[in-house]
Amino acid sequence: MMTTKSLLPVLLVPALILLIPAGAMLFKAEGWAWDAGSFVFAWILMAGVGLAYRFVTSKAGVPAYRLATGIALAAGFILLWINAAVGLIGSEDNPANLMYGGVLAVGAVGAMMARWKPLGMARALAATAFAQFMVPIVAFIINRPDFSPGVAKVVGLNFFFVLLFAASAGLYRHAARDHTGDALVAS
Repeated sequence: MMTTKSLLPVLLVPALILLIPAGAMLFKAEGWAWDAGSFVFAWILMAGVGLAYRFVTSKAGVPAYRLATGIALAAGFILLWINAAVGLIGSEDNPANLMYGGVLAVGAVGAMMARWKPLGMARALAATAFAQFMVPIVAFIINRPDFSPGVAKVVGLNFFFVLLFAASAGLYRHAARDHTGDALVAS
């Protein structure tokens, strides 16, 4: 069960982290020109990931399940952050980058359908890894977007996320092998 005391760090740590870009802006560091909306977006994203981790792992006793959840949420966070900041395929304005929202939707909907049970989560994250793998292929086939900084770099970065989602799927499968696998997270 999540209490106010357990939620306080989840809500305060992102605010403390955001003191870094605020300080950089205060000292006029090059490249740091965030507006208020950027700070709100960053705080919501970080706090949301922390809350999701607390919620999903609140009843999980198996370390592999907690690690799998952490990897999946971190991969989703980094994917969203990079995509919002500079884009993975070309610039952040490239419409091909919208497909990465679909990747995150596959993971989120799959997790809800699995009711956070480890074997279902393994399947959901395997589907997420496959969806991630398909994004640059579909983007190239459909409209051949700007693949700056180069096809190899885009594919390599994309494959990094595929590996993270696949590792998470493998850890969930490992957690499902435990005798109490399906009882890890209450329905």
